[in-house]
This record gives sequence, C-alpha cells and structure tokens, in this order.
Amino acid sequence: MTTAPTGATPAVARGDADRWRRAGRRLLARMISEFAYEELLRPERLGPPAEGGPAGGGLGRGTPGQFVIDTGAARYTFTARRGTFGTYWLDPASLARDGAPAHDPAQFAIDARGLLGWSGDTLADVLRELAATQRADALLAERTPPAAELADLGFAELEGYTTGHPAIVANKGRLGFAATDAARYTPEAARPFRLAWVAAHPELVRRAGLAAAGPPPGRLLRAELDPGTLAGFAAATGRRVGELAPVGPRSGEPARAADYALLPLHPWQLDHVLRPLWAAELATGLLVDLGEGGDRYRPLASVRTLANVDHPDRHDVKLALMIRNTLVWRGLSEADVVAGPAVSDWLTGLAERDPFLAEHAIRPLAEVGGVALAQPWFDAVADAPYRFHELVAALWREPVAAGLGQGERARSLAALLLVGSDGRSLAAELVARSGRGARAWLAALVDALLPPLLHYLIGYGVAFTPHGENVIVIFGPDELPRRVAVKDFGADIELVAGEFPEREPLPAAAAAHCRVWPAPLLAHSILSALVAGHFRVLSVLADDQLGLPEAGFWRLVRAAVDRYRARFPHYAGRIADAGLLAPRFGRVCLNREQLAGAGFHDRAERDAGFDVLHGTVANPLTHPLVAPTVAPEGGR
Repeated sequence: MTTAPTGATPAVARGDADRWRRAGRRLLARMISEFAYEELLRPERLGPPAEGGPAGGGLGRGTPGQFVIDTGAARYTFTARRGTFGTYWLDPASLARDGAPAHDPAQFAIDARGLLGWSGDTLADVLRELAATQRADALLAERTPPAAELADLGFAELEGYTTGHPAIVANKGRLGFAATDAARYTPEAARPFRLAWVAAHPELVRRAGLAAAGPPPGRLLRAELDPGTLAGFAAATGRRVGELAPVGPRSGEPARAADYALLPLHPWQLDHVLRPLWAAELATGLLVDLGEGGDRYRPLASVRTLANVDHPDRHDVKLALMIRNTLVWRGLSEADVVAGPAVSDWLTGLAERDPFLAEHAIRPLAEVGGVALAQPWFDAVADAPYRFHELVAALWREPVAAGLGQGERARSLAALLLVGSDGRSLAAELVARSGRGARAWLAALVDALLPPLLHYLIGYGVAFTPHGENVIVIFGPDELPRRVAVKDFGADIELVAGEFPEREPLPAAAAAHCRVWPAPLLAHSILSALVAGHFRVLSVLADDQLGLPEAGFWRLVRAAVDRYRARFPHYAGRIADAGLLAPRFGRVCLNREQLAGAGFHDRAERDAGFDVLHGTVANPLTHPLVAPTVAPEGGR
C-alpha cells in the first residue's frame, strides 16, 4: 500500500496519459488526506473500525479501513490507515468516484465545493494551482531515477527532485509562470540559466546590508563575477551614462558611472517586472541593462534561490520573483535585505560561542550581503499590496558546500522523503549504505536536528521555521547524519516574548525586524513545522520502508527531548511555558490559510498574524516511553 504522499512512480514517456493519471491520483490522495487532517472534510468509515486499529489519535497506524466522502455531487471511496495526529494515509489506487477509478483532483475540488464553502473566485484560484502542481508532479514522476542514483546526487541536483511541502496540497502553483517559464526556471526542469544584471544609480539603491563577517560590496562582487565580466559591466555602464548624462532623481547632481551599483535579477523578473516598471529609469540612464552574467545557476526547491553551477564555491543567490507559490508572493523586501545579514551575524555568533550549539555543530548559512532597488511609484503607495514593495532585490547566502568536510554530503530534510522510481526510498538507501540499523540511523538524524533547534528556542527564545527546505542535513562518509545547517533569516526568524538575558545584546536590525510572539505560539516552530509538518510523514516512511513502527519513531523523538531536559534542568519552566510536552497543541492549517481566497494575497502586509489554527491534535511527544532514553548509536 502507498501510504505517504511523497513517492514517485516509474518513469514513462513524456505526455503519456497514464503518467498524468498517476500524478493526479497521488495529488488527489494528498488532497483528501490533508483536507481531512485540517478538518476541512470528515470522511466516514464504511463499517466498524478494525479490531486493534486506532480511532485516529494514537501512535502508529492500524488495519486499513474503507472510507467515504459524499460531496453531494459525487461519492468518493478509498482505503486508508489512520495514523498519528489522526491522519488518513490513503492508497491512491483505491480511490473511486461513484465506483469508477478517481484520478482528477480538479474534479474533486468542483465536487466538494459545497462541503468546503468555496466561492467561485476561490475555487477558480484553487483549480489554477492544482493544475500547475499536477503538471509539475507528472514531470517529476517522469524524471525521478532509482533511489541509488538519488543518493549519489549533489545537493543542488537532488533539490530538483524534491516534491514540495508535504502538508500543502497545491505546493507548486508558481502562479505567474507560463508553461515555457516552468519548463525553464523550475527545479524539476533541471536547466541551468544565467542571471540578468543591471547597474543602478546610487540614489535608486535603497539599501545594501552586509554581514559584519562578510566581504564589503566590492569584494563580494569581485568574488562572484569573473574579472572580464566585471570589466564589461563597467564599460557598458560608462558608455550609457556618458551618452545620456543622467542626474540624480533627488539631488539633481550629475551621475558618475563609477558610483553605480550592480544588481542581479532573475531573467523572468527582468522581463516581467523591471523593464515595464522601471522603463523611465532605463530610458534616462538611471538604470543600465547589462545583459547576462557568465555563470550558470540552478534553482533550488524554493525556485527563487539559485545555486552556482559553474563555481559551486560561490554564494547562492536569493532573488525577488513576482510569482505566487503556496502561501505568499515570492518577492524580497528591503527589510529582508537589511535584517538577513544582521541576523546571520547574530545567529552565527551564538552557534560559535554556545558550548551546546558548538557540540552539535549547527551551522547557520549566513546571508552575507544584499541590495534592494527603489521603485518611486510604489514607494509612494504605502498601502499597496506587499508584492509591489518587494520587486527587485537580491541576497547572497553562504553555500552549504563551503562548510563540508572530506567525504561529507548535504541533503535537505525534504529530500529524505523522496522515493525513487524503483519504489525504494532515499532514506532506505542511505540506511543500507550506513551499515547501521534503521533505529540507529533515525536516532542519529533526530539527534543532529532536534537538540540544537530546541536550544535556540528554549535557551535563547529564537524560533526558526525548520521545514524541510530550510533544514539541510550533513552526512558523514558513512551516510550517517552528523549535523544540520539552517537557512532563511530575513523573514523566518521570530523571538519568544519575555526575558531572555542569554540572547542579549540583540542587534538593532534583528530587534526591529524579528516579530515577537508568546512561547506557546513559537513552540509551533518545533511542534508544527517539524513534528506535525515533517515528522508526520517521515514516521510513516520509516514504518513502510525502514521497518520501524511509527510508535518507535516517536519514542526516538521523545528520547531526544528528554536528553535535552536532563542536560538543562534549569530550563524546565521555559519548556513547560512553551507547551512542548503538553497533551495537545493547536493544529496549524496551511491549506486553510492558502485557500482562503485570492484577496488574502492582496493585503498590504505579508503576514497579518500568526498561522491559521483550527482545533487541536494529540501530541505524540507526551506518550510514555516504552524504551530506555539512551543516546543514539554511533553518535555524530
């Protein structure tokens, strides 16, 4: 039985109808599973629960049962097993609509519209995102190789096979991309491309934030661009400024080409955003279109963050991209550009000075520099939708490869959910290569990941967003997890309210940018983003592919928490205040948030409040252990 919505099917020819239907069945299975998890839908069991099977709140899964959703327009039936958090793990092959095989998520959305309470504009928006997601999923199914080949790939290459956020149904909408754009610029397209570059008058350069530990702007660009490219850009800027003799828009002073700042852009953003919205500045010479840079880049899972293919030791580049994917428009704000480097300095300093963080060798991937471009029209409209204030900006981030030791490999946490075209999971392949049992391998993974994140949260009141894309696992030559790297510090770092003398002095830029929330809300950085968001799927994969029952997986996680509690008994009050071991915690509903209607995306503020919560779920970390709380075999 296929249980987790993360697998790939055997590759078939492009455009094959059967491949499209298989992608649709998997997407429909995830749709029903996640909508039921968020209680948007309530499947009914056909017949009594199987003897010994949990009703849906216990640890681990019971015997498969038959379920039905009657939408009024059609009757959907399927086979599923109930798991931790009450999740329905569906067998996609069992899905039927009025007795016929079901494989069309769009049809289900139309059928279930009344149950879901969607207006016409919301449904239309959902259908667009579902179509784009199914198309991307079908391409992934065609391209995905066997597990052994996945295990041999480098970090950036492997990112091209990740399947998206496991809890979000329409996780590859990329609204704004045409089909040709998706075939050119998405991770699954696996086609490196070159960045566009412009030179900007200094009065248009809104901000250039640089980490104290990072290089100054000139040295950063000299490290990122070949000498010939830099010389060509300087010459082109000089010619254009000499021809047009522009003057500063605020000062009225004549421009000097030597003062112009260089900015990279995604080529899509150049054509769709900069050329139309900065046409005046391009015409008058305040902006100079320089053409392409020399190096090729490959998009990582987030689409807008790019890794250098020709010089992997050069920085990753995160660029503004005016497409809407999952919950937000993927722009990049001035605040991100300012805060990212400052927060990077601070988090890196904590990791180096704190003995426990140093022991676990967690590595914040520093954002070393950034730049944003002013847009005079929209800067004057403070209440314009936030995407118009995030139009052109870039952040340079330390590449994970720069910190790898001899024989080490890096893989995102999301990649560990991958299943190869042969039906074998990447995790199973890595366990086999490690020569250790599944329990020892998973214990090493949990111990590399959870204690340092707990320490940042409990010891310093700092919450990451540790979903699968933002956490990178570093493996030793034996393929045993050793430590983790974390990224995304502009928008994704938040602070627990209250007194935390350990985190002082807090940089002014971080204090100004990082939002502050009560401890129980920021405990969701562990409970929702990691435990319910990622481990919920990994625990099922461990059961199906590694032979470790779900309950056994959760005991490993609880054991890591208990070791942390024993190491820092003086933090008992903070752990209790956060509710990490409370019997229940709020259910974060990412699909409810994403599918709230298109108007949700036109607000002036990117984040109007905390994540959407609906009801509660049983916390698997509170269940009593039936195994000793021991350190993982093998260590780091």
